[in-house]
Amino acid sequence: MDAERSILYLKKVKSVKPVAPGVFVLSFSRDFNFKSGQVLAIDVVPDRQPRLYSIASGEKDEDIDILFDERPDGQLTPILSVLKPGDSIFVSKPFGTFQCHDEKAWWIASGTGIAPFVSMARTGLSTGKVLIHGGRKDENFYFSDILEKLLGQNYIRCASQHTGTTFYNGRLTQWLRDVRQLPVDGKFYLCGSPEMVVEVRDLLISKGAAFHNIISETYF
Repeated sequence: MDAERSILYLKKVKSVKPVAPGVFVLSFSRDFNFKSGQVLAIDVVPDRQPRLYSIASGEKDEDIDILFDERPDGQLTPILSVLKPGDSIFVSKPFGTFQCHDEKAWWIASGTGIAPFVSMARTGLSTGKVLIHGGRKDENFYFSDILEKLLGQNYIRCASQHTGTTFYNGRLTQWLRDVRQLPVDGKFYLCGSPEMVVEVRDLLISKGAAFHNIISETYF
């Protein structure tokens, strides 16, 4: 991170709520502006390398929401998951260029990589968008009530490990393979693990999408 991003500001936690087993939304009051798709560096101490998280809030929302998956062997998430209202965290200014505007586009996410698209949708950028979200089970479609309301039938959920799912039963890559025709002149925004991003990028290119129209944000 550059010098500006490494400066962390003290914030007070408003809530930490579980949204699925091992997955949480941390909220604190918004007192800065940001662009949907941007990230924050976060830690519970001010003097070590913080972790990066996409903002899941709309640009005008009262609170900043951060979606995270607790990793038992992680440096930070086991601590974040047990924070209480009033506890302190340290947060950078928002930064990043993973941004989508009013153009027609496909948003493709796996797991907690849905966060920047939630921010975009809550900001009012869902018109003309198709969102494909891959998760293991139905419970892993985070913020689904908001996304279903804003995107309707353009919100596709792909459950890879849920027998009896009410959504597409399979990985999002299989859903993309099954699609007969893609809007090859449009843009595709990808957010998820490096493996997912590479696989989906190659799949899209094989179906005729232009490399320069594929924009990605990687979650580690």
